[in-house]
Amino acid sequence: MNAEKRRRIFAKLAEANPNPKTELEYGNPFQLVIAVLCSAQTTDKAVNVATRRFFPTVKTPADLVALGEETLMEHIKTIGLFRNKAKNAIATARQLIELHGGEVPHDRAALEALPGVGRKTANVVLNEAFGEHTFAVDTHVFRVANRMKLAPGKNVEEVERKLMKFTPPEFLRIAHHLLILHGRYTCVARTPKCGQCVVFDECEFSGKRAGAAALADLPQAPFTEHSQ
Repeated sequence: MNAEKRRRIFAKLAEANPNPKTELEYGNPFQLVIAVLCSAQTTDKAVNVATRRFFPTVKTPADLVALGEETLMEHIKTIGLFRNKAKNAIATARQLIELHGGEVPHDRAALEALPGVGRKTANVVLNEAFGEHTFAVDTHVFRVANRMKLAPGKNVEEVERKLMKFTPPEFLRIAHHLLILHGRYTCVARTPKCGQCVVFDECEFSGKRAGAAALADLPQAPFTEHSQ
């Protein structure tokens, strides 16, 4: 795929969705970290239902530590892996207090050092909370990048590297969200909604005219965090 076609794709996606943003609900960077941490292998909608139970009173790491692991588990028991997520969330809150004065650091290494926080989660926080040009390659971004031939790769690291290299600079701030939302609502996994796709003409998906195709030939990658 050439540079001009990539530019048209992002321009059309941005025209259709000029203010894309995460669908996770949060009030500050700390709540964003906890919401993203909880979103592994779980939908944003399910996470929002869970976090609404405690975000009104838990706004800081100290609030979460005071809430306690058992109570947090009760609040988030409707989402997958809730026990491990509660453990990591409390540990993350403690580390933020002990090492960062209770603030979310604007630093990739410090973010990735938090319990339960990996590269994709750090990318979400850096992009959403601090406005950095990062790509969190979740299942949607990985699928869309490969299916459309926008930035094909065998693993998430390769796709992220190509997206950072080939995305037109003017779209880098919002490109992550554009691709996630496109994959979530239009370029869906089993039966892509090609008839509703604003970038149909630019897309290089070989099965697009049929509206669906077997995806067994696409590389698959493991997702352990923020996979929805």
